[in-house]
Parts: sequence; C-alpha cells; structure tokens
Amino acid sequence: ESKQTDKHKNKVANKQKKNSVSYSVSVKVSRVWWLQIVQEYERAVIFRLGRITDRKPKGPGIFFILPCTDSFVKVDLRTVSFDIPPQEILTKDSVTVCVDGVVYFRVNDPIASVANVTNADFSTRLLAQTTLRNVLGTKNLAEVLSD
Repeated sequence: ESKQTDKHKNKVANKQKKNSVSYSVSVKVSRVWWLQIVQEYERAVIFRLGRITDRKPKGPGIFFILPCTDSFVKVDLRTVSFDIPPQEILTKDSVTVCVDGVVYFRVNDPIASVANVTNADFSTRLLAQTTLRNVLGTKNLAEVLSD
C-alpha cells in the first residue's frame, strides 16, 4: 500500500509541476501582448470584439489590451505632405493646362479616420486631385494664371 500511495503522490506532484510550468509560460507570453506603447505623436484606437471601446483614443504612453479580444490601430497625428501628380485640366474657356500641387494634412480625430474611412491617406490624396480638377475647371485661363 505504501508503494501505491508513493506512486500516486509522485503522479500528482508531476502533474502539478506540468500545470505550473504551462501556466507560467502562458502568462509570460500573454504579458507581452497586454502591454502596448504609443509614441507622443500617435494615438491608438482600440477595438474589442470589433467595436470601438472608448469614444476617445488612447495615448501617448502605455496602455493594456486583452490578447484574444482586442485589436488596435495606431494613427499618426503628425502633419503629412505629398505631391499631387501633374494633371491635365480643361479650364472654363476650353484651354488645357497642366497643373500639379502639394498638399499638407493632419488627422484631428483619430477615431473618425479609422472608423469612417478604409484608408484615410489614400482618400485624402484622391480628394486633393479631384478638388484641384474641379476648382480649376470652373476658372478661366486668366484667373488660373493670376491665382
């Protein structure tokens, strides 16, 4: 009987060691995913199960997320500049003009830029090109040259 109880105690002890080892490994791996850092010029929009958690973005600094249920998108708040490629535009008096430009923009509302638009950068580029064509299409050549 004493041999059987010793064997039983050894099995229980080994099982507890395995459980504690797997628990400590999973906790260490999980901790990496819980802690996130956002720079001074960034904000994080956090989604929990596909819904935005707060009505204001997180950051700058450290914040925690749940590894399996949360995802987040970092939004850069710095001013971004890009060139509008040369566009051939037909003015109001039917003259073809080749015009290019430079656009500067900055995200003011990170939640709106993530939740309302698929790709805010690309949408801004297309909007700038369209606006350039529409505005210059309503002007005469003399007005384009003077402005």
